[in-house]
Formats: sequence, structure tokens, C-alpha cells
Amino acid sequence: MKAVWYERTGPAREVLEFGEIPTPSPGRGQVLIRIHASGVNPSDAGMRAGPAPMAYPRIVPNSDGAGVVEAVGPETPSHWVGRRVWFYNGQRNGRAFGSAAEYIELDADLVTPLPDEVSFAEGATLGIPCMTAHRSLFVAGPVQGRTVLVTGGAGAVGHYAVQLAKWAGANVIATTSSETKAARAREAGADLVVNYRAEDVAQAVRDFTGGAGVDHVVDVDFGGNLPVTLACVKLNGSIAFYATKGEPRPLVPAGDLMRLNLSVHGVYLPVSPHAARQRAQADILQWISTGRRILAVAGRHALRDCAAAHEQVESGTKAGTVVVEPLAN
Repeated sequence: MKAVWYERTGPAREVLEFGEIPTPSPGRGQVLIRIHASGVNPSDAGMRAGPAPMAYPRIVPNSDGAGVVEAVGPETPSHWVGRRVWFYNGQRNGRAFGSAAEYIELDADLVTPLPDEVSFAEGATLGIPCMTAHRSLFVAGPVQGRTVLVTGGAGAVGHYAVQLAKWAGANVIATTSSETKAARAREAGADLVVNYRAEDVAQAVRDFTGGAGVDHVVDVDFGGNLPVTLACVKLNGSIAFYATKGEPRPLVPAGDLMRLNLSVHGVYLPVSPHAARQRAQADILQWISTGRRILAVAGRHALRDCAAAHEQVESGTKAGTVVVEPLAN
């Protein structure tokens, strides 16, 4: 099969190679997927760029994707054959070969049906971003009737968190850094959008909630946002963060967290509980089947142009997910 791989880390155009490698066969409990679209996450580009050492001698990048199941392995239900699916964690948790290829073999529990009305490119935008959004949103319990603050509400994870929160019946406040991003968050369903560069986020939250604060925070930068977050969240509230790049090793005011009786959850999808990931897959399937969804494809590239896809992700200007399409010329 045709695939893209790298055997050393570095700039995309210097290390990514395009060519032929053996087509995999599905093992016990696995399916073989003919890939129609491969989603590129920032973590995929980051792993390829380094500076961390290579985890395997050869890596086929990208973890998410969508396609059609062509075969199943032993002890895998035959009903999967011929089904349109989306998947995640293709190049994670001990797997060296991801979705930048014509085929991938995966454990069936990493695969979810894709409704006919959702394109393969749109399906490839789900995976890690949407699964992370779901876990971050529901890790502390139901959100129906509650008020949720989503920081970075226009980002890949944040945009899905806003949509899922509205689908689940929450009131949603989102923060963004520009009017263009604010429009994206409003389109996703946010009830209030606050420009954190121009406005007092905590004051806006207090005004919106009548001084009560929010029940739960889905946070893109725990360390960088912590002072503002603590001014926004209510007594017995909760915070779930999936990144902390602004301050990787923050000084945490434990006394403040204690007095607010807060629960704080770090979210890293590959090691999240299996039951939680299964629930996320089921909920996401139900949500995307309703027709009220925005699955943003930021760019589309042929497989041989995978380097251009990685560069688009690294540019930091995308709105949505960049995809690579193995069937494109």
C-alpha cells in the first residue's frame, strides 16, 4: 500500500517519505480499514518535529481518520465489513503505524460507525479532538442545566466542547482571542463569547451568571488561565484541562481550591478509562446523527502532500482539522 512515514524527527519536508509499505492484516479483535481521510492533529506534527526521540524505528504519522472496513480479524463481528467508520488513536498507545496510509488495522473498539450524511473528511475531524472534548466536558458529571465555561472556544477541542455542551443542555460561555474566532464560537452555539484579550473574563462571567459563577470549566491552558479560572468557577465546581502550555508547571493555590471545594481533572485521552471512551464514541455518534453539527475541515491534501498538511497545522492559522486523503491524486 502507499503510505507516508518518517525514520527521524525534523521538518516535515525533510523527514516525511512517500512510498510503498506492506498492507497490514487485521488481527484478533481488529478491523482493516480502507482510509479515505486522515486527520492531522497538532500532536501528530509535534511528534514528527521532535525534539523527543523516535519511539519506533519507523512511524506512519496521524492518529485519526475515516474510511470503510474491508475485512475483519478473528473474533471480530462480521457486521463491520462494508461499514463507513471514523476512528482515533491510530498512532498511539504502542502503535507505530497511523493513518497516513491507504490502510490501517485497528482494534474494533477504536472504531465508530460514520453516518452516510457525514463525509469522510468530516469524519476525520472527530477522533482525538472530539473525544478529548467529550471527556473534558463530562468527566465531572452531567452538564444539563448547568453553566460551562469553555476556554479557547474556537479551537479544535474547544469548538467541539461548545457544541457537545449545547447538545447536552448546558449554558455555555466561551473565551476567544478575536472577533473572527468569536463568530466561530457563536456559530457553535455559545450563549456568551468573551474576548480574553480585550475584556475582563471574570467580570463577564459574573455578569452572565448573576454573580454565581460557572459549574464546570473545560480549559485549554490550566497553568496560564488558573487565576482567571478560579475567579469564574463557583463553590463545589470543577475544572477539566487538556493542556497547560502557558505555564507547564504552575504554582497551584491549593488553599483556594480547597475552600471552593473544587475538583480538578487532567485529561489525556490515550489513557482515559475505557468505559469513558466508549461512552464518548456512543454520544458522538448520537450527536453527529442529529444533523446539528459543525465538523470543520480546514484543509485537504493528497497523501503524497502530507508534508503540506503538517505545515498547515504548524502554521497555527487553521480553523478546524487538516485532512490527508489517500485516494486523492
